[in-house]
Amino acid sequence: MRGLSQSKLGKAIDTTFQQVQKYEHGTNRVSASRLHMLSQVLDVPISYFFDELPDDISGSRTPGLGPSKGFEGDPLAKQETQELVNAYYRMPEQKMRQRVRELVKALAGRG
Repeated sequence: MRGLSQSKLGKAIDTTFQQVQKYEHGTNRVSASRLHMLSQVLDVPISYFFDELPDDISGSRTPGLGPSKGFEGDPLAKQETQELVNAYYRMPEQKMRQRVRELVKALAGRG
């Protein structure tokens, strides 16, 4: 989702791309220190890697982003947000993306 290949990510955290694959597939466990390295390289809070975990457990926020009103934690740092954004930009037609934006705004009561 961050546009980083497994090879580049492996080099950044001082391991092989095969090891990165094993981490992604859950074949190998990720140590706390490696998880910390991953969060720094990917510029996400450690809570990003855990579903349902509050964003504020580490006491820090994503650099450059303050707390957002109406949300617990930073919504831009959530995996859910990244997945939505990636899916949105995979839509081939600009008109389709516009209609999705309008739908989401209407559902949120800001239509």
